Amino acid sequence: MITGTLIALDMVLSVVAAAGWLGAGAAAAGGHRRTARIAGTAALAVTLTRAGTVIPLAGAGWWFAAEKVVLAAPLALAGVVVAVPRLVRPPGDIRRATLALLFAGYAQSSALLVTVLHGYPLSTGVVLLALAGVAAATLVTGRLTGARPSRAVSRGAGVATLAAATAGIGLMVDAGAAAPVHDHSGLSAPAVGEPTRRFTLTAGTAVVKAGGRDVAAWAFDGRVPGPPLTATLGDVIEVTLLNRDIERGATLHWHGYDVPNSQDGVPGVTQDVVLPGERFVYRFRAEQAGTYWYHTHAVSDVGVRMGLYGTLVVTPAGSAPVVDVVVPVHTLGGRLLPDPVVQPVSVGRAVRLRLINTDSGTHRFALAGTGFQVAAIDGMDLRGPPEVTETAVLIPAGGRYDLTFNAEGSSVGLFVDGRIVWSTGPVTAETGGWTVLDPLTYGASEPAPWARIDREFTLVLDRGLDLRGLLPRYAHTVNGAAAPGIADQTVRYGEIVKLTIVNRSLVAHPWHLHGHHVRVLRRDGHEAQGSPLWLDSFDVLPGQVWEVAFRADNPGMWANHCHNLPHAEQGMTLHLRYG
Repeated sequence: MITGTLIALDMVLSVVAAAGWLGAGAAAAGGHRRTARIAGTAALAVTLTRAGTVIPLAGAGWWFAAEKVVLAAPLALAGVVVAVPRLVRPPGDIRRATLALLFAGYAQSSALLVTVLHGYPLSTGVVLLALAGVAAATLVTGRLTGARPSRAVSRGAGVATLAAATAGIGLMVDAGAAAPVHDHSGLSAPAVGEPTRRFTLTAGTAVVKAGGRDVAAWAFDGRVPGPPLTATLGDVIEVTLLNRDIERGATLHWHGYDVPNSQDGVPGVTQDVVLPGERFVYRFRAEQAGTYWYHTHAVSDVGVRMGLYGTLVVTPAGSAPVVDVVVPVHTLGGRLLPDPVVQPVSVGRAVRLRLINTDSGTHRFALAGTGFQVAAIDGMDLRGPPEVTETAVLIPAGGRYDLTFNAEGSSVGLFVDGRIVWSTGPVTAETGGWTVLDPLTYGASEPAPWARIDREFTLVLDRGLDLRGLLPRYAHTVNGAAAPGIADQTVRYGEIVKLTIVNRSLVAHPWHLHGHHVRVLRRDGHEAQGSPLWLDSFDVLPGQVWEVAFRADNPGMWANHCHNLPHAEQGMTLHLRYG
């Protein structure tokens, strides 16, 4: 059973156990002896069953089981010790068992709330708050039912509550600590020479066609996607961004393109947001060939979804002519773009499909009617890619795959989530049962270009309560904190930096570090076996642990975030800083 499934199953068991003990207590309070014993026995069985999920979770990594081992298990044991005697030998009046059964329910519920509202890492303050919650609920219930705990228990509960209150104040003070300030005033455009490729993009509201109907959008030059930008290696690209009427502002981020920091387009980090009537000029040298895209990084969860994105393709000088097809996939107004296109291709022509996922979730691509090679991922060529057939590829949010093949006599069709979006002629295929390509085992391997790791960071992804604002919010968190309260990662130029990214949550997080490509080392402890994978976007599924590394060779302040953009907006963003 995979770790993500264990996380979900353990959560379900926790809820059922808590509900069972509380239900047994409620039945006992109502004098329903049989119901109380059945519910209590079921709750006991589920409580003991959790050992079958907690133990393997701890084996998968302490991140997945810390609060379950340190807090939930002792609380569950305490509940069992108190409640089971009342189940084995129930008193003549079952109502006298109410407090013991409810105590077990409060213990289970308190531990469950720690998992749901706080997660990892577990702190002393959170433990004290959890214990105080159990103590307070037990005391109040005892008074209401007339089954008062002993004086010693009452005093202990009072001390625990006082300690927890103190710890809670400390947690709130920590949560309100000042966020790091990112000063971009000293950044300037790099001296890269006179532009050889000039573009102007105007951001504005528009009405565009999607799936045959009019959709309100935010668009570059009135179209979605925006104008395609193309260049040749060595070109100096200059793009002037104008904002006509996007009230919340716009910028341009070159997704996956390792531009100088001043050109990265992140408001508050590398530049000010471009407001209506303003402009910003981006200039950088095209030093990476491949498939990339651009999008706004101002209120990006809204701006990208509404249509502020486009494609960037850089080709080597003198490259062999091919049929070059760029397919940016996006959901606009509930309709999948692009609309289906039929493009006849002469027999014998080489075709390169540049697939780009501009949404916030994963898409499934399948090429029917031909074998193909995955020539590149995230703009980086793969080593020795073999031909595959009847194989689908999963592209995470922000990711790009280049598929190559030679046209033959039969028609070829590209399907996205089962819907055809591009073809050379009539094609029908059932691709839902096809094998999914694992990029970590595809292609020819090659040793890493370094023999050491100089610095390591661990990012544990989860959900939890964020107390930083005026009102608490339920946020997507990194190491128990949400933006802007996540500490910066500081590196030095030239270091080899390793990131371990752990997903404790129940949803996928497509991870994206700006300004760098990372090389995949391991996933869930298994070494990457195929072609070296240099990625800028990769899906960390529930329960997964990815280990990646990069050379710190692009100085500045870089965003490092989940590219499910609503997740980033809800707290899952931090920054990599060069010291």
